[in-house]
Amino acid sequence: MRILVVGATGTIGKAVVEEMKDRAEIICASRSKADIKVDITSVESIKQMFKEVGEIDALVSAAGGVHYTSLETLTPELNQIAVQSKLLGQINLVLLGLPYIKDNGSITLITGVLMDDPIKTGASAAMANGGVHAFVKAAAIDMPRGIRINSVSPTILEESFEDYGSMFEGFEPVPVKRVALAYKKSILGAHTGKTFYVY
Repeated sequence: MRILVVGATGTIGKAVVEEMKDRAEIICASRSKADIKVDITSVESIKQMFKEVGEIDALVSAAGGVHYTSLETLTPELNQIAVQSKLLGQINLVLLGLPYIKDNGSITLITGVLMDDPIKTGASAAMANGGVHAFVKAAAIDMPRGIRINSVSPTILEESFEDYGSMFEGFEPVPVKRVALAYKKSILGAHTGKTFYVY
């Protein structure tokens, strides 16, 4: 089994690689310090990544940038960060990656708690998460060749709480291993069109 993990050098990506390393050949992709460099905001970069990687059984995304700011200071340009990266970047991974995914393979994207439980300064992030969630749900009924698609929606991580906890007052952080297990369930299970919530 060959799994492409996009965003493999981040906290969640590293945990997914660790969780799956004994079950599959893992190809790590990221903006830096990975087997393959990719910028998911660039269609050409995504195309080049898939050409280098070739055929895979599973596509995993733990990638996508967003910008946190108040609605009063959220400009169209700042909002485009989430649109181009977490939303369109992940959707383009699916659209451009489909020809490389084997029959009955799987795709797992990432959303997040803010689409269900928003915080101040999180409107742009919530928008991107909600868009990915809706795309996964709709794409599942139209996927070719038995390919499955799901998403994982984590809350704030224990490992990130020191840096971001002040934004998530009252949220109960979860260990990143729980998030990695949700990815494992998506990769190896039978669900499609499902969001695995890790709250």
